[in-house]
Amino acid sequence: MKKIFIVALTAVCSLSLVRCSDYLETSSPSNADDRFVTFSPSEAFKILSKTYADYRQNAWMGTYRYNDPFGSDVEVYPEGPSSSNPYNGRQETSMLGVNSVSGGFNALYSTISYTSKFANIIAAKSEYQADLASGEVTDWTNLYGEAVTLRAHAYFELTQHFGDVPYGYENPSVAVPAYKLTSRFEIYDDLIDRLQKAEGQMYDLGQGGITGERVSRTYANALIGKIALYAGSWQPIRTDVDGLYGDVQFETKATGSGIAYARRTDYAKYLAIAEDYLSRAMNERAGSSHLITTDEREGVDNPFQRHFQYGMDLEISPETIFEIAHLQGAGPDGKTINSEILYAFGRAASGSNGTYPPKVFAAVRMTPAFYYGGFDPADKRRDVSGCVTGLLGKTGDETLLPLKLSKNSADGGGITLNKWDYCQMSDPFIQKQRQSGINSPILRMGTVYLMLAEAKAGLGKDAEALGLVNQIRARAFGDSSHNLSGLSDEELKKAIANEARMELFGEGEVRWFMIRSGYFSEDIVATRTKLQAIADAIKANGSYTFDNGLVFPAYIYTKQVVLPAEDMLVKSGDPTSETHWPAWRGVYDFTKKGLKAQGHNTAIKGLFESVDDATAAQLVADGYTKVEWGLAFANDIDNVLTMVVSGIKNSTDVPRPYWPIPLETITQSKGKVTNGYGLPNQ
Repeated sequence: MKKIFIVALTAVCSLSLVRCSDYLETSSPSNADDRFVTFSPSEAFKILSKTYADYRQNAWMGTYRYNDPFGSDVEVYPEGPSSSNPYNGRQETSMLGVNSVSGGFNALYSTISYTSKFANIIAAKSEYQADLASGEVTDWTNLYGEAVTLRAHAYFELTQHFGDVPYGYENPSVAVPAYKLTSRFEIYDDLIDRLQKAEGQMYDLGQGGITGERVSRTYANALIGKIALYAGSWQPIRTDVDGLYGDVQFETKATGSGIAYARRTDYAKYLAIAEDYLSRAMNERAGSSHLITTDEREGVDNPFQRHFQYGMDLEISPETIFEIAHLQGAGPDGKTINSEILYAFGRAASGSNGTYPPKVFAAVRMTPAFYYGGFDPADKRRDVSGCVTGLLGKTGDETLLPLKLSKNSADGGGITLNKWDYCQMSDPFIQKQRQSGINSPILRMGTVYLMLAEAKAGLGKDAEALGLVNQIRARAFGDSSHNLSGLSDEELKKAIANEARMELFGEGEVRWFMIRSGYFSEDIVATRTKLQAIADAIKANGSYTFDNGLVFPAYIYTKQVVLPAEDMLVKSGDPTSETHWPAWRGVYDFTKKGLKAQGHNTAIKGLFESVDDATAAQLVADGYTKVEWGLAFANDIDNVLTMVVSGIKNSTDVPRPYWPIPLETITQSKGKVTNGYGLPNQ
């Protein structure tokens, strides 16, 4: 069991840190108690732990984070167009309310306020100053760097999700002036500068007792690299605010009313910074973190899945660079500590608290085109990433997921994200949803590899970039037999974004890789065209065959079977078995938890091939039921096309992934802060 250290402390209020109110507002807190509450590093960290807790509870999902994992061409939302939840993921900006994520916006500024104040307190301490002068990394210097890094993390998330935002208003010594927008590029420059000055004062991951549940020098270096990568990549910018970006010059791919899809002309300078610091995070500053390339589990051999299994076992993966810690169940003070990751992003379950799996909303679903045609059949990532079956909470049964975007959980919504699954927990938590204890992931080493490949490709270092991609692929396939070769320039950049789809599906990174590549809108439009062609072929011919040889049939055949307990939970798949293919599905033996033995598995025939009439008749005779599969998708194609970023109409449209800055901040700015990108201002 991981050691969860982040708790909701009430005593830390003696530090007099001030939360944001209904709008971006901070004030100068009293310093009367600062010396007492920071008399030792351990006591000081109790204060900083409040910042982690505040971020976890209010900011991580407060910006509706689950729009990130379905705003791409391979990830969709399960409930279909009738739901308002996916408006941001669909980039339907005019449909968003101005206060859609005001809570998350203010919570990020609260994190900034806490960390800024804390860093100032530590910097003023004689112990810190003496340690800094010595050049040694100590607990005091690390605490300072930790606070600076958390501040930068929060500001970066503001720019990622809101674009250009007010900057530098935390804990002012005088009355807050009217806010104004600050160029994200100015913010990036300042964050990089502050992090570069602070990261050398921090412990590498694994040193000084620092685990992946706290930011480390490893994460600080990766964050510098990530910020620089965003600064030097393609992105939507505003053209409706005169002078917003100062002297920064841009080249553009597309323009719209008050917006452009642009990249700064001096982008190479930032990609060089990204290359430098991402490489540091991956190599000399990696500490205890590394890409998992072996699997010690007998009979499994899937190092890609091993990373996610650590989380389901409530352990910190060696691939983790930073994750937000959670307690399982209610907190020590009786308050619930929301563990959103399994509920929002896990394998779909209809749910029933206290009996079998709790509900899993499963906000991220995989398009069948990606499930069938995006992965090579030998890629071990496919079945870990997507699953065609979910779980019935009231019986513990496995169940086929309907290919219709109309409902969440196992009641509908299509192929579920499969990286987190109650049944794969070593001791499944069944008491209540959102209390599984699985940490919220922020960054893992696999993502760093692909971001570094992206930076190197942008600098023309094609061979080095391809080498990084092939390390990711060698893990996915088990050897180098599927390595890529001969790619360069734009073809290579597209290949890196495509690898991100397969490696990072459902982890909130894919749409950002797509946007940074410069091909976001082209890819969205091309995918919708492809999806329509697949639906048409299924209606006309009864199936669609992908280039990799897999067939997406109109119908498949299923039945419920009772397996021996040791066979109910499927890990390594057997292509000849109707219950053990695809892999990474099945159900946990809930009799181990004293529940009634049900746990039926779903046997599937014809999932990847067409079934002839004679075989179909025999399957029905054997107790199988003919089920609409590809035909259900084809009949639902209008909803599918709406969910694949319907705000992008043409390949020349500008991406609009941002949330609106809340009304109160706009009001308090006296006209200096407005929303662009078609977002509302009232």
